[in-house]
Amino acid sequence: MIKIRQLKVSVNSNTQDQIKQKIALKLNINLNEIDYFQISKQSIDARKAPKIFFVYEVIVKIKNENIILKKFNNNDVCKYIPNDYKMPKMGAKKINYRPIIVGSGPSGLLCAYMLAYYNYKPIIIERGEDIPKRNLKVEKFWKTNKLDLNSNVQFGLGGAGTFSDGKLNTLVKDKRNIGKKVFEIFVECGAPKEIMYLQKPHIGTDKLKEVVANLKLKIEQLGGEFRFNSCLTNIIKSDDCISQIEINNKDLIPCELLVLAIGHSARDTFYMLNDNNIAMQSKPFAVGIRISHPQKMINESQYKSNKAALEAASYKLTYNTKEKRGVYSFCMCPGGYVVNASSEKNRLAINGMSNYKRDSLNANSAIVVSVSSKDYGSDLFDGIEFQRRLEERAYKVGKTNIPIQLYKDYKLNQPSCRLENVEPIFKGNYTLTNLNDIFPKFINDSLIEAIEYFSTKIPNFNRDDSILAAVESRTSSPIRILRDNKFQSNIKGIYPCGEGAGYAGGITTSAIDGIKVAEAIISEYSNIKRGII
Repeated sequence: MIKIRQLKVSVNSNTQDQIKQKIALKLNINLNEIDYFQISKQSIDARKAPKIFFVYEVIVKIKNENIILKKFNNNDVCKYIPNDYKMPKMGAKKINYRPIIVGSGPSGLLCAYMLAYYNYKPIIIERGEDIPKRNLKVEKFWKTNKLDLNSNVQFGLGGAGTFSDGKLNTLVKDKRNIGKKVFEIFVECGAPKEIMYLQKPHIGTDKLKEVVANLKLKIEQLGGEFRFNSCLTNIIKSDDCISQIEINNKDLIPCELLVLAIGHSARDTFYMLNDNNIAMQSKPFAVGIRISHPQKMINESQYKSNKAALEAASYKLTYNTKEKRGVYSFCMCPGGYVVNASSEKNRLAINGMSNYKRDSLNANSAIVVSVSSKDYGSDLFDGIEFQRRLEERAYKVGKTNIPIQLYKDYKLNQPSCRLENVEPIFKGNYTLTNLNDIFPKFINDSLIEAIEYFSTKIPNFNRDDSILAAVESRTSSPIRILRDNKFQSNIKGIYPCGEGAGYAGGITTSAIDGIKVAEAIISEYSNIKRGII
């Protein structure tokens, strides 16, 4: 097999035929000499927009492969050497009880899948509900503001990722191709096949619900068990090792292996872990707003056109203010929605999501300002309390709804009274108000300075009628649960995992961390022949 890079194809062409012709041209062979080809990467080159190209990396099977390879001496044409994920070898240490995983977000689910595949028969406890019930609760909340504290946008099967864009891009180095294994599992569970090669793969909220439901079913078929409406409320130790866990303040379960895939919003769980002397530390995060623009405006800026063959355009923006504070776009949702993602009483937090087609009229993105202990205090939970104060202000300023404001009014520090040309595309009710009343001055100043700068990169990014919404407060966990090189906390048998534990950011990195934690358990322990629980 041969790997070929940098094959450029016009976005207006018949892609498969054009790729094949480009392969033949690149290798100087006839079309009939190509037995087979497979796309391994696809990206968009819009640097010379409006001339835009798809750029491909392909794996090709041809006749006389070795003869052809001798003609080339560069990275664009070379022998294909597979680098697939290698499954771990099982350890020999005996365990008496089935491993327990707390949380069914991406890290918890992928950890559970791996353990179930190796016949450990994991138990997954989840404070929220399965997809159908959870979906009903979320839809009801968006219409009525009646919040279920345990089954909402943050909690339930699939975690916060279920109600997200399903973006799968990651910047982590992945020499072992764990991410590829994650994508393969997602595709097996119904994700679009193109996530295996797109530069910016995504699943979409609508399809992600199906993927999560199918992944749950696979785990159950492999011997895993899900227990919903089950909140971890205490842990019991013996000689610095975990021995039991408490569920819902009453039920005790023997436990010697506990994976904490709790997510970044399980604040009550963080406090409980601290009471039990689990080693943790605070970490920086970012807070800010979501800004909505017409998707057509973003497409024209990025592509210099609005061609139907092109996906809804995205962007990534960064800036350092005059005060040396970082401001950046986060979780950008092309053709998406701003959603009420609250999970605590009398507090309001927002997020963004898109469906698979990314076909709403608006693009939205969080624009967030980096904050650290210098801004909110050095005690362990000062970051969480800082988030909570912002969310309480947002709830109050928005009169229980998502507070929104036109950008021109935000700059002038005056309430907005009406919307203009940008339509509000929201999941949840909203109220026109003044977002300046939510944030400390340094955040307001940083956001305005950055948005003005971003307009030099994307024309009209600072347009007067763009809609700002608040508060984007849960960009990442403000806490890291410490773990050693065997992925265990200071209490042996406890494995902090994923975004909530401070080791990931987003669906893919969380899922990768879930697999890494599963590997740590698999490589040390033998699966049990008979379960006691």
